[in-house]
Amino acid sequence: MNKILSTVVLMALVVVGCVRQDESVIRIGAAGPMTGDQSKMGIDLRNGVELAVSEWNEKGGVLGKKIQLVPGDDQADPKQAVSIANKFINQKVAAVVGHWNSNCSINASTYYHTANIVAISPASTNPRLTQQGYKTIFRVCGTDDQQGGVAAEFVLKTLKPKRLAIVHDNTTYGKGLADFFKQVIENKVQVVYYDGIQTKDPDYKAVLTLIKEKKPDVYFFGGVYPEAGRLVRQAKEVGMAIPMVTGDGVYDPTFISIAGNAAEGTYVTFGKDPSGLPTSKAFNEKYTAKFGAPGPYSVYAYDAANIILTAMQKTGTTEGTAVAAYITKNSFPGAFGDISFDKNGDVTKAPYVVWKVTDGKFVEMK
Repeated sequence: MNKILSTVVLMALVVVGCVRQDESVIRIGAAGPMTGDQSKMGIDLRNGVELAVSEWNEKGGVLGKKIQLVPGDDQADPKQAVSIANKFINQKVAAVVGHWNSNCSINASTYYHTANIVAISPASTNPRLTQQGYKTIFRVCGTDDQQGGVAAEFVLKTLKPKRLAIVHDNTTYGKGLADFFKQVIENKVQVVYYDGIQTKDPDYKAVLTLIKEKKPDVYFFGGVYPEAGRLVRQAKEVGMAIPMVTGDGVYDPTFISIAGNAAEGTYVTFGKDPSGLPTSKAFNEKYTAKFGAPGPYSVYAYDAANIILTAMQKTGTTEGTAVAAYITKNSFPGAFGDISFDKNGDVTKAPYVVWKVTDGKFVEMK
């Protein structure tokens, strides 16, 4: 009996010890597509968070506790994003950097809001994310109405088409971006085609042939890099020799790898090149030493993680409402310069520019 009692007591002590050990860390979630054809973006995101976490841990952590990174693979699927959000909540994650896809961020945001968890997306640009009235939801990137306007202005002033086609991938991000672009441009140029593609079908030649028959001078694509790469490659194959203009979801070297030579001359909206800034240079060196060359959203994820951890340290708590209030009221040093937020959780500065694929690389247009 005594042996049994001793065993029970020992097991209880082990459980208590485990709980205490769990309470000695602060968990930060990193959510994005880490498998599937958009996995590079999710891995880049996770690596950016991991770099920030490792730097804070080297300095002693936050509030005297080590930080533990908890990755969540949402597979670019909004339903899976909800599963990841619930997983984070059950694991008592204190804050989240993510998600990458707008539909994933929007679906998960309700759960983070209800659980009082701060979540900062490094990449989700659909305006609806921060228009829900959720005080713990932020983003460190711009929005689709902003970049859609920049793309439309560029097309009108630089490319000057008479006829225009618009294609999207039927996602929250892709269709949203295409719609914002269309709203700005449709009264100034003739839109001869507007429709979505089925992303599960990798053959777009029938759609492209139909677009070609409409004789557009330019076509705009709202979507992400796997589909964009196949789209421009197949456009060349059907003899449609006109430029594609697209958004930040395509800004990744993988797009060029998929498209090959057909990527040449593609125009993409994205943030300005920060490589000349001292803060960005330091990030690039540290990231490259740990993971190799950073992806386009690695630095956004890094900045998002640093904002969260700084707010926790300054407020002396991981409680979501307090951390969110501090984030809203203060500015933070980032790789692109100081970052501050408006009352909705959007950054106050989001300068989009146009990049052009030239000689197999993205080159910022001056």
